[in-house]
Amino acid sequence: MATVSKYLVFGPADTLRRMPEQLFNDIEPKYLYKYQSSDSGDEVHVAVYEEYEKQINASVTLTCIIEFTGKQNRFELKKTGGRMGFRGSSLDEEKRTIDDEVTDFILDFGKRFGLTVQQEKEQQVEEDES
Repeated sequence: MATVSKYLVFGPADTLRRMPEQLFNDIEPKYLYKYQSSDSGDEVHVAVYEEYEKQINASVTLTCIIEFTGKQNRFELKKTGGRMGFRGSSLDEEKRTIDDEVTDFILDFGKRFGLTVQQEKEQQVEEDES
């Protein structure tokens, strides 16, 4: 199971620069990597969140890649792990996953500071059958 969500956040550079640090303070990642370009000042943050789900006896990993270019933040959230298929009716649908928490943070931060948040949709590429 792998799902990818992509978000673009537009707004003032100072507010966009604060966004990743605020995310990591609110939701602490298991691993964190930061790169800053000396030429352009662009920043890339890679955070890995891991959550064990006892009910399905599996770990879910969320990799969050944030690219700051001065004009926008580009978030790419990739969720892997877990189990697929029907596991019975004992699962609690109300439980919030780490993916939900990070997505809610992005939307809430954008709303509080008047930023423009856009979700990128995956485009299906049709393959030629020959």
